[in-house]
Amino acid sequence: MVLISKATYGELLALREDAEPQASVFASGAGVGLKVRQISNIVKKAAKRAGLPDTVSPHWLRHASASHALDAGATLACVRDGLGHASVATTSRYLHARPRDGL
Repeated sequence: MVLISKATYGELLALREDAEPQASVFASGAGVGLKVRQISNIVKKAAKRAGLPDTVSPHWLRHASASHALDAGATLACVRDGLGHASVATTSRYLHARPRDGL
């Protein structure tokens, strides 16, 4: 679960061609869960609208979110739980040197 602002929710709804106020943002037109390719297309379209590079992907967003959470002081265990990892060792891949770490 991710908390988002009303403005972000509106942006997500705008990405749907059949947006209805009560519609689930992440459901297909048939009302079922989205396929991986559909999610990727939504992310690519949103990235383009935001002026981000073509390399943005759902995994890129996941990695960025985890890295930012750790930078902001979240514990490794908290990020592990949020990502759904079974092991802290997997989550520790998100710990990497930052340009200012040596200052």
